[in-house]
Amino acid sequence: MPNYICVTCGVQYLESDAPPAHCWICEDDRQYVNANGQQWTTLDALRQGHRNEMRTVEPNLTGIATVPGFSIAQRPLLIQTPNGNVLWDCISLIDAETATALNALGGVDAIAISHPHFYDTMVEWSAAFDDAPIYLHKDNEPWVMRPDKRIVFWETETYTPLPDVTLIRCGGHFPGSSALHWGAGAGGKGVLMTGDTIMVVADTRWVTFMYSYPNTIPLNRPAVEGIVAALEPFKFDRLYSGWWEKVVPTDAKNAVERSAERYIRAIGG
Repeated sequence: MPNYICVTCGVQYLESDAPPAHCWICEDDRQYVNANGQQWTTLDALRQGHRNEMRTVEPNLTGIATVPGFSIAQRPLLIQTPNGNVLWDCISLIDAETATALNALGGVDAIAISHPHFYDTMVEWSAAFDDAPIYLHKDNEPWVMRPDKRIVFWETETYTPLPDVTLIRCGGHFPGSSALHWGAGAGGKGVLMTGDTIMVVADTRWVTFMYSYPNTIPLNRPAVEGIVAALEPFKFDRLYSGWWEKVVPTDAKNAVERSAERYIRAIGG
């Protein structure tokens, strides 16, 4: 039986003999059901018309994205470290060509994902790389649509899957929404990777925060202040959200802090 994949959010479900009646990820008010109705595909079908492209983003950091774009069209990042490689966030398409290309960079030793909209085919990715553990925050467990023994739920405010790579529970978008801090990134000045826990905006000197991006539902003040507080102990000069162009190239920590102040003023009434 196939493991069906939601066309709108890209999340894969437990195997079934027919497509599920609902996508619980899309029916949540942080996402949406396609205007044409719920649609499903499979990994085999996705492989027929799509491929993954890779780009060097900075030294020891490689972006991966599916072309043509599929579902939310995010761009995960592979972090190469002396102690192993971490895949931050996920996409639906994994194929032999992608595995070969990433193995040439040292493979994937751990997978960590910011929030449920990017869980995608995480179990398939783990299987492609010798059952690499998948690190998700425990607060997001209800949104795991394909439970698997390879998933490791961390429950603390921070978690270190490999040296110099720290997962930070920020909350906000989802209770367990997380960011990843890579201390060696940006030439040792530190990099923060956020998925859409924090989103870089068109003016890349600034970021924003939302409960729902597609439905434009803002976060409240305590949630935004909680994100900033969670990041306070960490030094970072560069910030990557989940898409190619969404980058704060420098002075990123200050950008987060002043963006939060601007955001709170705007929603203050």
